[in-house]
Amino acid sequence: MSQRKIGFIGLGIMGAPMALRLAAGGHQLFVHTRSQLREEVRAAGATVCASAAEVARAADIIFTMLPDTPDVERVLFGAGGVVEGLSAGKTVVDMSSIAPIATKDFAACIEAAGCAWLDAPVSGGEVGAKAGTLTIMVGGQQAVFDSIRPLFELMGKNITLVGGAGAGQTCKVANQIIVALNIAAVSEALVFASKAGADPAKVREALMGGFASSRILEVHGERMIKRTFNPGFRIALHQKDLNLALQSAKALKMALPGTANAAQLMQACAAQGDEQLDHSALVRALELLAKHELGGSA
Repeated sequence: MSQRKIGFIGLGIMGAPMALRLAAGGHQLFVHTRSQLREEVRAAGATVCASAAEVARAADIIFTMLPDTPDVERVLFGAGGVVEGLSAGKTVVDMSSIAPIATKDFAACIEAAGCAWLDAPVSGGEVGAKAGTLTIMVGGQQAVFDSIRPLFELMGKNITLVGGAGAGQTCKVANQIIVALNIAAVSEALVFASKAGADPAKVREALMGGFASSRILEVHGERMIKRTFNPGFRIALHQKDLNLALQSAKALKMALPGTANAAQLMQACAAQGDEQLDHSALVRALELLAKHELGGSA
């Protein structure tokens, strides 16, 4: 693959390792971030730009990886935003997890400027970002997807064009529903087992060999037992995603009762000041209700 001029805006827990994967693929990197620039990004030869517009002027393909819908809107269309630096023929790829309806509006505005658009949210957390094994869910046109796919392959393994603009974000919302409900289920099961007097580590080990086995039980179940809640994906961000699900469900006139329950458990964690912990810390809400911590006495 020939070297391409790539912009990357948003170098947080996920964005920085994703950008590094692109740099390691031999591409020229132009970056902008509001957070402190990680030294390894600078060491990878990235050109640091003063604004999102400057990134867009320098790069042919501009990636964004930002916390929420208003952040993406500001970076794309605010003062000093991406659209100020765009020229016809460039491509904008938003890898944030944001509202599907707003995404369709953003895509229309970018395309009106003579540029291409993809929404490409990811799943896999910091571990997947560092390893280049992210799942990437893409919305946009087939030809644009095909042109960007070699870059996606530097960052992920399971890469799917789901549909038109906004479809990637819809898929990500569905992903976050499944992940949240699985975390809640694993939390309930382990707290129940522990309070009943069983060793939660042994219970998890036994369940890993049966139909209840899952990636959540494997990774987050271990986090719950070992109390390692340093953030891979923060509760605050998962709350945002579940709110997107509930808002979309309201617009679609449908009920998401399990999602609403998981959102309330995360809200209970936030009320205890835990919103910056990893989303596996949802277990703390169940522990509070049970008056029992995993590993504690029944």
